[in-house]
Amino acid sequence: MKILVTGFDPFGGESVNAASETVRRLPDAIAGAEIIRLEIPTVRYRSLQVIEEAICRHDPDVILSIGQAAGRADITVERIGINVDDYSIPDNEGNQVTDQPVIADGPDAYLVKVPVRAMVERIRSRSIPASISNSAGTFVCNHVIYGVCHLIATKYPGRQSGFLHIPCLPRQALGKGNMPSMSQEMMTEALKAAIEAIAEEKQNF
Repeated sequence: MKILVTGFDPFGGESVNAASETVRRLPDAIAGAEIIRLEIPTVRYRSLQVIEEAICRHDPDVILSIGQAAGRADITVERIGINVDDYSIPDNEGNQVTDQPVIADGPDAYLVKVPVRAMVERIRSRSIPASISNSAGTFVCNHVIYGVCHLIATKYPGRQSGFLHIPCLPRQALGKGNMPSMSQEMMTEALKAAIEAIAEEKQNF
């Protein structure tokens, strides 16, 4: 089994992104699954193009994307992506759209096809705060959740996709008041736990 794990590059004026920093620290194999690490651009449509290129190159069974959610204090496993791009800040190529669809004529929403609750429970079993999220916002993270689900539904059947939001790193929270953060080691362990839950579910079918 192959799991493609993606993490966004820095955006919004930050020099680092907790997502890509954490993804690159994952081992090459977790629970018997081969891990393929990929940094993706925080850019409307280009993010999906890079992921699709990797799907064609590596033929993964699962695509798990990781995003940074400043202000969230725990690991949040996303359940749904909606067909809306509505950016409060520009992406890394200056796109700042309002009330636009991710995919024209696509369905209103997609539920992810990974074991969301089992992932949360496995993360919590490592004494790491985690919860299910029913809103990934309307920036590029949601764009990727919805877009990858649409790719699977229309072009790459039989695969699964999911998305985790992680907090900022402690060094990103410096000087930002009460900004929540989580250590690099804890977030890496959380991703490993979530991937274990995915791998075990796939092995049971």
